[in-house]
Amino acid sequence: METKTRSESKADQKTNLQRTLVLAKPDAVHRGLVGQIINRFEERGLAMMGLRLLQMDARLAEKLYEPHVGKTFYPPLVEYMTSGPIVAMVWEGVEAISIIRTMLGATNPAQANPGTIRGDFAQRVDRNIVHGSDSPESASREIPIFFEASQLMPGHPAHTTWL
Repeated sequence: METKTRSESKADQKTNLQRTLVLAKPDAVHRGLVGQIINRFEERGLAMMGLRLLQMDARLAEKLYEPHVGKTFYPPLVEYMTSGPIVAMVWEGVEAISIIRTMLGATNPAQANPGTIRGDFAQRVDRNIVHGSDSPESASREIPIFFEASQLMPGHPAHTTWL
């Protein structure tokens, strides 16, 4: 078993299989865009490893956006993220973090390219549809805010061998 774990670990390093957090923000949920967002990630070949619909409270939003404490946009961001339900998702795939960040588009929708999620669905920087972890370190910090390990699918999806 130990040899298999080592070989799986080496294979993951070689292909850079990653997990990352994506949040469909309150505007995405209220506008009925969650299915389209999920569809885009699935079409790209990413695998959903966790999914939750929840109402964030201030404590949870403050924990997520802790790196932004003291910035002018922080209080309105916490208020916005607690204004309605969100959908928290964990996605897995080769280079998942950079792929998803590219698919999300620029944080400011006015600068987001057409074909990106923000470029197609958002108009305002303060209502920009989605959040995505920006690095492996952020993903490692953010995923446990929304998911316990037991709430995530174990292992790697079989379809990743075809990508």
